[in-house]
Formats: sequence, C-alpha cells, structure tokens
Amino acid sequence: MRPDNTAPIIAAARRRHELTRSKAIQALRELQHTGAPVTFAAIADQAGVSRSWLYAQDDLRQEITRLRDATRRAPKPPIPITQRASDTSLRHRLEAAHQQIRQLRDERDKLRHQLARALGDQRHTGPGGHQPPS
Repeated sequence: MRPDNTAPIIAAARRRHELTRSKAIQALRELQHTGAPVTFAAIADQAGVSRSWLYAQDDLRQEITRLRDATRRAPKPPIPITQRASDTSLRHRLEAAHQQIRQLRDERDKLRHQLARALGDQRHTGPGGHQPPS
C-alpha cells in the first residue's frame, strides 16, 4: 500500500492560498490609500491574481464591491482656489483668442483676394501664360 502524502500537498496549497489572499488584501489597501479607483481589474493587476479568483473570495468580493461603489458615488473634489483661473486671467485669454481670430480672418481674406486675382489673371492670359486668341 502507498503512503498517504496528501498532507504536504494540502499544506502547500493552503500556504499558496494565504499568500495570494495577502497579496490581494495588500493591493486593496494600497489602492484605497492612494485614492485610486478600487476595481476588480486594478486589484487583480496589482496583486498578480485573476479577477475570477477575486470574485470567488466572498469577503474580498464584498469589500471590493463596497469600496468600488463608494468611490463611484464620491463627488469630485473642487479645484483649489489657488489653482483656479481668475476672472482677469480668463478675460485676457478671451481677448487673446479674439485677437487671434481677427488675425486669422484677415489672413484668410488676404489669401482669398490673392487667389481671386491669380485666377483672374489666369483667365485673361490663358493656361501657360499666353494670351488666348480673340
């Protein structure tokens, strides 16, 4: 009869399972700490585990779902006052944009006039610069 050697195999599988769980929990904590979106894909990538494995772990699945839903509902933080554009700054940018639009329109009109003149000259002289016979 063969000796029963399943105990070391089962022990190794348990150690591997606990190591995988600890990686997933650590990834979850890191994402939560950095404020990054908590998703199954993000945790799976960071921990080096499959998403299907995460879904199979009831406690992890519930925690990920809870945190994912909480971060989705959280309002976006407002831009700090020191980083907001002032009314004066916005007015200057608007004036600069209007000035650029005027310059581009002037350039467009000038090019249209040059094209009309060139086409008119071509019509009077004919293709190749020769005067068409009358």
